[in-house]
Amino acid sequence: MSTASRPHDEAVVELLREDPAFADEYLAASMEAIDEPGGQEALLQALRHVAEAQGMAKVAERAGLPRESLYKSLSAKGNPTLKTLLAVLNAAGLRLSVTRDEHHQGAAAA
Repeated sequence: MSTASRPHDEAVVELLREDPAFADEYLAASMEAIDEPGGQEALLQALRHVAEAQGMAKVAERAGLPRESLYKSLSAKGNPTLKTLLAVLNAAGLRLSVTRDEHHQGAAAA
């Protein structure tokens, strides 16, 4: 992470500490943008911000993961497994939810 982005990251983490409910909106917005260029990396960054706001060591402990593994999984180059993603969300007091994409004309009629 570059030094120039650090103040922004710190500000987001501070907002999440002050208003834990903001995590819901923050992660929802990140999920909505997942298919945009850089969307996956942005989601990992949002999860990392939430974990940092709650205390990375505490989240790692609740998720049953070594702290170093959590940092690596949520890094810009991270590629967490579904098990890790669900464990981190659960440890942060959040759950994954699925909704229909109104823009997608898929196999719903079958």
